[in-house]
Amino acid sequence: MQEITLSNGVKMPLLGYGVFQVSPAECERCVSDALSVGYRLIDTAQAYANEEGVGNAWRKSGLKREELFLVTKVWIANNGEEKAAKSIDESLRKLQTDYIDLLLIHQAYGDVFGTWRAMEKAYHDGKVRAIGVSNFQSGCFFDFAHYVDVKPMVNQLQCNTLIQQTAIEPILAEFGTRMMAWGPLGGQGVEGIVKSEELAAIGAKYGKSAAQVALRWLTQRGVVAIPKSSHKERMAQNFDIFDFTLTADDMAAVAKLNQHDTGTIDFGDPQFVKYLIENYG
Repeated sequence: MQEITLSNGVKMPLLGYGVFQVSPAECERCVSDALSVGYRLIDTAQAYANEEGVGNAWRKSGLKREELFLVTKVWIANNGEEKAAKSIDESLRKLQTDYIDLLLIHQAYGDVFGTWRAMEKAYHDGKVRAIGVSNFQSGCFFDFAHYVDVKPMVNQLQCNTLIQQTAIEPILAEFGTRMMAWGPLGGQGVEGIVKSEELAAIGAKYGKSAAQVALRWLTQRGVVAIPKSSHKERMAQNFDIFDFTLTADDMAAVAKLNQHDTGTIDFGDPQFVKYLIENYG
């Protein structure tokens, strides 16, 4: 598995398995399948209500803890220094581990600075190996990163061949922050990636599918991708992307497919913020 190195020296796999919208009842089975395929990065969140399934799966896998890279996120309802600290300990319990490899703030609302203080303490105490944020768009990210002591090591964003997040790249680079892509094969208002004729044509040269080209394009840019599937065969296909390299012409052709750049969800929309805070804050 190819890796990137975060700003603090922690090595992170370039490809992982995401469990967003995987039901708690199905999560253990899905993660077990993903681990058997070869995935070692598993991305979950407090809000997904399936951290226990991730913990059960890896514990039963026979893998050593150091062979895994576990990611979870602090939800809005747990924002604030005291609540976040308690929620981190709860996530550790559910994941059945002494440490989390990467801990993110899930959304940029509420007392995120208090949450970050709790995360910094967990980081310094060895409960967390790396810390970052999720869904922090350009202006919000700059404001946050400018004022915190430990700079975010990762920003997880909606990113794929149709939403390329090019505008935020220089800002992330300024703080040494790496990008992690949720929805790397679509979803959330983005369709057509796995059926793209352009991607399929590129893939035909390598005996690969459109989806495999889409994932390779991300990882070749150094963007961590976390595709989700409940089918083991598809998990294996998504994992099989490191035996070919896209040419510069291939990369440029995919870059022309960009449609939204910053995503299909406007995280700065007052109505969206109001909905999240009133329902989950």
